[in-house]
Formats: sequence, C-alpha cells, structure tokens
Amino acid sequence: MPLQEEMEKQGNFLFKYRGQLPVIILISALIVFAIEIKNTSIPSSYIYICFSVSIFGLLFRIYTVGHTPKNTSGRNTQEQIADEVNTTGIYSTVRHPLYVGNFFMWLGAAMLTYNFWFILFFITFYWIYYERIMFAEEQFLRKKFDQRYFDWAKQTPAFIPDFQKFIKPKYPFSLKKVIMKEVNGLLNIFIVFCLFDIAGYYILNNKFGIGNYFWIIGLISSLSAYIILKIISKSTSLLNDPGRI
Repeated sequence: MPLQEEMEKQGNFLFKYRGQLPVIILISALIVFAIEIKNTSIPSSYIYICFSVSIFGLLFRIYTVGHTPKNTSGRNTQEQIADEVNTTGIYSTVRHPLYVGNFFMWLGAAMLTYNFWFILFFITFYWIYYERIMFAEEQFLRKKFDQRYFDWAKQTPAFIPDFQKFIKPKYPFSLKKVIMKEVNGLLNIFIVFCLFDIAGYYILNNKFGIGNYFWIIGLISSLSAYIILKIISKSTSLLNDPGRI
C-alpha cells in the first residue's frame, strides 16, 4: 500500500481509539511518578505549574469549541464529521487547535512525573500518534471541500499557531456549547491530579490518604457540576443552542 494511503488508514484507525490515549499516558506516567517520588522531593509549586499547563490546554479547547458551529470540532470517534471548514477565530491561526489543547492538557499530567525523559517521550509519542490522525482528517476535509480547504490549509500552520494571522470568529461564543461539550475536561484534569496526589501519599506514607485537599475539593466540585449539567441537558432544553450543538 502506498505511504499516503497507509498513513490515512492508520490515522482513521487511531482516530477511532484516540480516547484511549489518555489512559496509556496516565498509566505510564503513574509508573514513572511512583519510581521518581521515592528518590526526589517534588515542590508543591511545581505541581501547580503542571496544573496551570493543563488548565491552559482546557481553556484553549474552550475558546475553540465556543466559536464553532454544529457538527464541527466534535468529540465523535466513529467517523469524521464536518459540515463546513472552520477558517476564522483560532482556526485562522492553526489547523488543529483542539489537538493543541489536548497536548497541553496531557503535558501537564506528563510533567507531574518530574522526569525529563518521560516528558520528552510523551511529546514524541503524542506527535507520532496525532500526526497520523491529523493527516487522515485533512484527507477527509480535502476530499469533501476541495479547493476551499486547500486555500485555507496552504496559509495556516498545522500545529504551532501563528497569531499574526488571527481573524475575528465568524460565530459568537456559545457558553451553552462549551458547557455541553467541555465540562468533562475540567473533571478529567482533577481526576488525574487526585490520582497522582493519592499515589504520592501512599508511596511516601505506606497508607491511603490525601496530600493536598485542593485536588479532592476540585474533583468533588467538578463531578457535581458534571452530574447536574447532565441532568439539566437530559430533562430540559435550557442548554440547547440551535445551530451550535
């Protein structure tokens, strides 16, 4: 099979299972963290830096999703979906902003290991993994939108944003869409940081406990918000935003 078709095939396969990538990263990071924390004292200020990196990634996703129309920039895993090409807002600066956001969200988790080589491994692994997904997505968009996609892609970076190219978003920011699509992002971040906190406490004290209650409070708060919003979305039309969700 020619390389171009092979890359597309691999990308479509990885696209369907990209939700499993965080699990692989998390398990690997916890193993490295368990080894590292026995020999190294990790400053609490460093943990908050890691948290800030993850939150930055989430905010990047929030801004991206908040300015997109329905059936674009989604979390679907079964097939590629796009009713139009997003070319304004953050999409005027980078072609794959959601994957940029994902990168920083999980870079924060990788940094928790306090291990330079693991962080470097994560960056390399992420690039190889998502390079194929991005290739497959671009093949899909190029076939569907032809010249319109090509003209935009030709002048827009794939992964490293060029903010000098920024164009005002076509669609206004939809808080309802963000709430519906991204509330689980904050929950996932707190789950990860809680797991590291509990694992670190157990390794250092040989018993289960909490080292920093900020993480457990954040987890309970974000979980409560997630459940409440899910109930509201299923029982009322309060969070409906026609044409955007």
